[in-house]
Parts: sequence; structure tokens; C-alpha cells
Amino acid sequence: MISINKEVVHVLEKIALYMELKGENPFKIQAFRKAAGIVEQLDKPIHEYEDLTVIPGIGKGTQAVIREYIDTGKSTVLEQLQQEIPKGLILLLQVPGLGGKTIARLYNELGIENVDALKEACLKGMVRNLKGFGAKKEEKILEVIENMSGGMSRFPIAMVLPIARYIEEELAKMPGATSFSRAGSLRRVNETVKDLDFIIATTNRNEVRQAIMNMKNIKTVTNQGETKISCIFSFDIDIPVDFRIVEPEEFATCLHHFTGSKEHNVRMRQMAKERNEKISEYGVENLENGNRVTFSSEEEFFQHFNLPFIPPELREDGEEVNRIQELGSLISLSNIKGDLHMHTNWSDGRGTLEEMVESARKKGYEYIAITDHSQNLKVARGLTEEQILKQREIIREINEKYDDITVLAGIELDILADGSLDFEDDVLKELDIVIASIHSGFNQDMEKMMERLSKAIHNPYVHMIAHPTGRKIGIREGYQVDIERLIEMAKETGTILELNANPNRLDLKRDHLVLAEKFGVPIAINTDSHHPDQLDNMEIGVAYARKAWLKKETVVNTWPLSELKSWLQHKRKGI
Repeated sequence: MISINKEVVHVLEKIALYMELKGENPFKIQAFRKAAGIVEQLDKPIHEYEDLTVIPGIGKGTQAVIREYIDTGKSTVLEQLQQEIPKGLILLLQVPGLGGKTIARLYNELGIENVDALKEACLKGMVRNLKGFGAKKEEKILEVIENMSGGMSRFPIAMVLPIARYIEEELAKMPGATSFSRAGSLRRVNETVKDLDFIIATTNRNEVRQAIMNMKNIKTVTNQGETKISCIFSFDIDIPVDFRIVEPEEFATCLHHFTGSKEHNVRMRQMAKERNEKISEYGVENLENGNRVTFSSEEEFFQHFNLPFIPPELREDGEEVNRIQELGSLISLSNIKGDLHMHTNWSDGRGTLEEMVESARKKGYEYIAITDHSQNLKVARGLTEEQILKQREIIREINEKYDDITVLAGIELDILADGSLDFEDDVLKELDIVIASIHSGFNQDMEKMMERLSKAIHNPYVHMIAHPTGRKIGIREGYQVDIERLIEMAKETGTILELNANPNRLDLKRDHLVLAEKFGVPIAINTDSHHPDQLDNMEIGVAYARKAWLKKETVVNTWPLSELKSWLQHKRKGI
């Protein structure tokens, strides 16, 4: 999709969401949602249209909003709505089962503005008295809030990544900033973060401090010192951000110090003490003569202690210092040869089949798999048997067109509530790769869930289980899974388990990945992309895999295509 069109779609969808939270006229809300869908399907940049109302579905009201955004890069309608809607209502959208209309009712009828207020109202039995709720729904909401990962005092990584990237774009334009980097738990690719940290090197602190204070979206400044500025940035959420401003020669040690973790820093300080040295954010001091050494990079800092560079995502419990001999065998982004889970506009994706292929070619991938949803998932416009077989033929034509990439014809197959699969075997056998997943019946008990997963894993045509626990970070823990039993079944049957690289999921999680590798179960790191841009999520998926010390040999999409195809055929032998 063309960049300006993407931006307009985002603005229109956001306006519709805020209107829904405010309780606006449903027809008005639908008009903006419909306009967003129309713009998304345009085959040329929207600014090339002189009169937008010639596009069916775009009226004068939406035209005015779109035109203002094209001309000024902002929307006064959206800005006004953002001022009127409490920030906490956006966070309420993270609570499973609560949509815009429900949240609007809770806000308008009970004055609930955030998760804490909702929890309190449930505990007092106030929610059950609203029409359409009842005691059971109130108990479910309370249960979900209690189980929300990390609580809302910490933000899911997917929520803060766009904010971090925006700040980095601003820092890149900042006069006087010679270098900068994110730090803290975000740099270590933790699942949730409580704030954002940035380290900035400069020879002109006053210039950088002033530039920071002039940044947009700063709601309040909580600290303004010589070397540190702390503020609250206001986007869809309010999030604390710390900027530390240092001399260029202090940048490496300051970045190391504020990246952490605490346990990693303690281990490094122990190593320094054994050498009669002391590490601080300003450098490494020799305790005998008081001389301080600084470094041009973190690599040079680690070399000072006779260590290779330890990537941020590994710096967790201090044990990484003792496991340096394993670094060379770990998965890295350069090892990835393909992506085996993605969607197109045949189902609920936003890119065409050809656009997904072209984006993968730009990454130098040897292969990809197109895995649109199957027919049961109607909300995602799942494909019928006829459609999937038609898509397979088109993929064959694409493979004749390119000699630098192979496209595998696949499906993301629904595992239904009764344990049956969404397609019969005679359809599945026509596909190159079949990944199965659960999208419904999350409330079933563990035994029922394991029955469903077992039937899929033992089907000879199912190659992989996607997002195996169904979790969404900060939103839901997922369905009940006996993870050891799942891994054992995958090992017995030669079934691949997925690490879903979507930052909302990162499923399997770290502990599960460690166990899977221990059992010798193959893992696929997939982006589950619904748009060409989301293929970039492979980077965070690989970084997360490294947190589990996953070896490159374990990850099937590091294998050459011939080796991967051989594995995919393994389950079908003898049929």
C-alpha cells in the first residue's frame, strides 16, 4: 500500500475508534470505518484525487478530514477526540471481551476511565447491574484483569514499540546528538516495559536539552537536570520516558549500564572487582591509580574484560557471561532464509499475494509460505476449499515467474472446538505446508484443549502448530495447555512448533522455547504478517528466540529449501 494511503487509513480508523468510545452516532462511526476500508483498496496515492467525493463511499465530511491530513499532516477532528477521551479508555481496549461500545457504556454509565476503576467496580458488584452484563460477565472481566500479564503498570512491548520508533526518528533529526540508542528492558526485548530509556551522546548538552524539551507529545516534565530529562509522553497511552545526555566518550558505558539487567550489571561489576577495577556509567576506573578508561563502543567495553560482545537480549541473569562459548551457535537474523506464516488480502491480510512475495524478495529470502486462514474463521474471511485450490494454482504461476524465491502454497488451518480440522485430508494433501491453530473455544479445560491439539499434531498432513498457547502479551494468558505434553507430542510426530514473532504474541514464550529445544523439537520463527511491512517483525522474533538461547539448527527457516521440503515430507511418508 502507498505510504500516504496507509497514514490516512490509520487516521480514519483511529477517529472511528475514538468516536465509538465517546458514544457517537453509529452511522457516523461506520462512515469513517467504511472510508478507511475504501482508501486501503485504492491503487494510487489519495493525494492525486482532486475531488475525493468521486470515490464511492467518501462523503464531504470524510473528505474534509482526509484533505486536512494530506495538507497539514494532522487532523483537528482526531486531536479534539483525543482531548475528550480519557487515556485510560484506550488501555481498556486491551481487556479481552471489551470493545469500543462496551467501554463507552462503562464510561458513560459508571464513570469508569481505566483498568483500576473497572476492577474496583467489579469488586463492588456495580458492573453486573448494567443491562446485558450480569454476574457471570462481571466475574469474567475481573478474572481477565487479574490475569493480565504484568498488570497495566507495565506496557506490552507491542504497545510501546511505535512510540520508541517515533522518538528515535526525532532523535535522528536532533541537532547536536552525535549518537543515541534505546536502553532498558525494551532494548533487552522484554515482553513488557514500565518506561522508555534513551542514551544520547553530544558535545553540546544545552542544544540537546532544548531540542528534547521542544519535542511533540510531551505531556509533563518530571525532572530536568544537567544530564537527565524525565517526562511523560502522551500518545494513546501516557508513558514515562528518560533521556540521559552524556559526553561521546561516556556513551558506551552509559548505554551498557542503563541497558541492564540488574543481574547482568552485578556480574560485570564482580568481574571488574576481581581485576581491581570499578564499572560506572562513566567508564571503568582502576582502583589502584584512579585512572578511568572509556570506550568507543560496547564491543570495546566487553573486549576490555576479555569477553565477546554480549547482545542486549541475552543480558538477563548474569549467566550469559558464563555461556559465551555458546554465542556462535545462536540463531541470528542473517540465518533466516524464509518466513512460513503470512496472510494476504485473500483472507484478512492487507497486502496482495504479489506484494508479500516482492517484500520477501527484498529481504533476500529463499522461500516463503502463503498461509491464509481457512473457512471456519469467517471474521478473517477464511478461504473455502475452492479458493485455496485456486490460490495454489496462482502460486504455481508465481513460481514460474521468479527464479530467486520459492513460494509454498499453504493454509492456516483452524482446529475446531470439537477437535476436527477445518479441511479434509484430500484438500490438505494438495498443499505444500499446513499449519494448524486454535482461534476459538479458549475457555475449554486443559484436557479438551490437549485433545484438540493432539488430533492436529497426529494428522500426517499438519506440519506445524502456530502460536501454540494462544497468548497475547498483556491481554490474555492464552488457553490451558500442558506444554510438556505438547512438546512431547511434537517430538514424537515430527511436528514443528511456532515462535510467532508478532510482538503482541511472542508465542511460544521463552521458557517454552528452552524446553522445546531440550526435547529436540524443531521451531519456526514466523511473523504471521498481515501486511508487507510486518515482515520486519522477524527481527524481534529472532531477538526473542536468542533470549531463550535458541540455536540456529533448531530453527527450520534457517534450513535450505531442500532440507525444509524433506522435513515437510517426513510426516507424509507411507501415505
